[in-house]
Amino acid sequence: MTDDFTIIPTPHTRRRHKSELRFQWYGKAAIIAALGFLVLMIGSIGYKGVGVIYQTKIELDIQLNADAFDPAQLRKADFSGLVKTALRARFPDVKNRRQKRRLYGLVSSDAGFELRKMVEGNPNLIGSTIKIQLTASDDIDTFIKGKIDKNLPESDRRVKDVEINWIEKLQADNSVVQVFNTAFFTSGDSREPELAGILSALVGSFFTLLVCFLLSFPIGVLAAIYLEEFAPKNRWSDLIEININNLAAVPSIVFGLLGLTIFLNTFGLPRSSPLVGGMVLALMTIPTIIIASRASLRAVPPSIREAALSIGATRVQTTFHHVAPLALPGMLTGSIVGMAQALGETAPLIMIGMVAFIVDVPASILEPATALPVQIFLWADSPERAFVERTSAAIIVLLGFLVVMNLGAILLRKKFEQRF
Repeated sequence: MTDDFTIIPTPHTRRRHKSELRFQWYGKAAIIAALGFLVLMIGSIGYKGVGVIYQTKIELDIQLNADAFDPAQLRKADFSGLVKTALRARFPDVKNRRQKRRLYGLVSSDAGFELRKMVEGNPNLIGSTIKIQLTASDDIDTFIKGKIDKNLPESDRRVKDVEINWIEKLQADNSVVQVFNTAFFTSGDSREPELAGILSALVGSFFTLLVCFLLSFPIGVLAAIYLEEFAPKNRWSDLIEININNLAAVPSIVFGLLGLTIFLNTFGLPRSSPLVGGMVLALMTIPTIIIASRASLRAVPPSIREAALSIGATRVQTTFHHVAPLALPGMLTGSIVGMAQALGETAPLIMIGMVAFIVDVPASILEPATALPVQIFLWADSPERAFVERTSAAIIVLLGFLVVMNLGAILLRKKFEQRF
């Protein structure tokens, strides 16, 4: 005969279970809130920056009279004057100087340069009338994208009624088009929002991170191997470990001050160069790599070391042939996370002069350059409204790079875990 026992929970047990259930819901609510704020932030930035994908162009008929050009000196031709002539021909009623200035402002100040590039690429166009799509100015581009309310009083908007009238006439003639904004990804910085791009900042960030990785990864990994596998355990090694942990928590601007004092003022290295920027970021990244690498080395089972030593391997052979390969996934993960942190740093790069206005794309680590976070900082401080969408778009690009780097860390970890 089997007796059935019913466990009746005590009031204390019921309170404990309810408390545990509440704690689980608190955790879920925290995760949902964090994800909600993340989606809200990225959505807000993306909404502001999505307009940069397209650039407004104004199509004009431009007469390239042969007597206005010297084939041997095309660069000296008045291409800007030809653009202005085409605009006046399109709107012959414009007579006074103020209205002409507004009329010429429909297109970018770089319109003459666009025309010159087209003619230099095909000199056979001289002597004919061509249709060319010229970049609209930032105010017109902003208006076309619906970010300027034409119902506002004229004094409260940068685009005046006469300009709106011209734009509507051009739209009626299908002379206003929107094309994919390749210039944002293929051009350097500019004081004109419609001409500004991120290529120089991207290349500068690449060179800076390359220098940072080449310096920080071998130094950090080798330092971690020595401290974990070979250094004697005494007060000096404890002091070094404490200082490494403290260095990982030092504000990044302190490393910028160090780079300014040592690398620029003492050694005279090139100012605003990716070389100095990479060295400063390496100083900041090395403690993170050392800590992550030591944690990876500690995670290797002691039996691996004991087995290698028991068959006659030296400590160096044991470390580099057996222990280090098993710890490599964690080392790579820590290094890439440290590099991702360095990619988003602005303060130390500002201290060494990488905040300079750089138009040309750097060709080496010794040439003046800027970085993407610094570029975002400069654009965010600009008063022109059109820089808002470029700032937001650059932030999305930066976040994309950070996501790619973290995915790379995950993939490398999986690859080497499967291998070893």
